[in-house]
Amino acid sequence: MLPSRTLSVSINHSWQALYEWIWRPEYFTKWASGLAESDLRQEGDAWLADGADGPIRIRFTPHNDHGIMDHWVDTGSGAAIAIPMRIIANGDGAEVLLTLFRQPDMDDERFSADVKWVMRDLKKLKALIEG
Repeated sequence: MLPSRTLSVSINHSWQALYEWIWRPEYFTKWASGLAESDLRQEGDAWLADGADGPIRIRFTPHNDHGIMDHWVDTGSGAAIAIPMRIIANGDGAEVLLTLFRQPDMDDERFSADVKWVMRDLKKLKALIEG
């Protein structure tokens, strides 16, 4: 088992409307700087992008009625990194939850930096929606 942290941000927007607004892979590049440094290009059932450490391949959960936005990132090592993500109701608003797994090659400093990066991205999503 990998150590993990589930990070979240509250957004003042109905969870279903939020999900419908942001579930498309193309929307991730508007807020998820940790995912890709370029626009996403679809190739079959995957998406290609330029990542911080080189080209990446991303698969996304299909559109669904449950607010699930899981994605898997392959940085070229052959092993895809799972990134579970959910949009859930929080009263009249929404909670966006993302679980970050510490990868075997990550030291404490790198994992802490990734946690901060994801929180920055989640806050950017909040600003885009509530802005």
